[in-house]
Amino acid sequence: MKSDKDILLKYLPEESVPVILDWIGQHNLKFSISKSRVSKLGDYRPPLRQRHHSISVNHDLNKYHFLITFVHEFAHLVTWEKYKGKVKPHGKEWKTEFKTLMQVFIDNENIFPEEIREALIEFFKKSSRIDTNLVRVLKKYNRHRNETVLEDLPEGAVFKIYNGIIFQKQKKLRKRFRCKRFDDGRIYLVSPLMTVEIIEK
Repeated sequence: MKSDKDILLKYLPEESVPVILDWIGQHNLKFSISKSRVSKLGDYRPPLRQRHHSISVNHDLNKYHFLITFVHEFAHLVTWEKYKGKVKPHGKEWKTEFKTLMQVFIDNENIFPEEIREALIEFFKKSSRIDTNLVRVLKKYNRHRNETVLEDLPEGAVFKIYNGIIFQKQKKLRKRFRCKRFDDGRIYLVSPLMTVEIIEK
C-alpha cells in the first residue's frame, strides 16, 4: 500500500510534500483527491457537522496548480480556526493567510518555475481573488497541452464547452468575452481561459 507521501508525490512538486504532510499532521484534517469538478478546483469544509476539517482538490490539475489550490483551501482552514466564520470567505483575513502560507513555497526556488513564481508575486500585489495572468501561466503546464481556450479563437468562431452547449464568440468586454448561445440566443460573458472545442462551420 502506498504511503501518504508517495500519493502526494504524484500530485505535488517534490519539495513541497514535506511541508504539506506537516500541515495535514498538525491539524485535524481529512484531505482527499477529488474527481474533476467544473464548478471548483478545490473545497474546504469546517468541522461543524463533522469532527475534522476537510479539504479536497481536483485530481487533474498540474502539480503547480494542485499545490496552489491546496494552499488556497488550507488558508480557509487557518482563517476559520482564527475567526470561526466571522469574516468573509475571501476577505482580507483569508488573503493575508493565503499569502503567508504561499510565501513558504515562493521563497523556495526549486518548487515553481520562474514564470509561475513571478505571476504569484504579482498576484499578491493585487486585491482580487482570481488573476487571469496567473491562471494563463498555470495552464501552460497542464498535462493536455493541446487544449484550446476561448481567447485563442477569432471573433465569430463557433465553439462548444464541456457540457455540449454551443456558442459564438463576440467582442471582448473588459476581462470577458460576449458569447451568444446558439439554442436560445442569450448573451453570456465568458472567461477568456474557458476550455473550448472549436466547431467548423
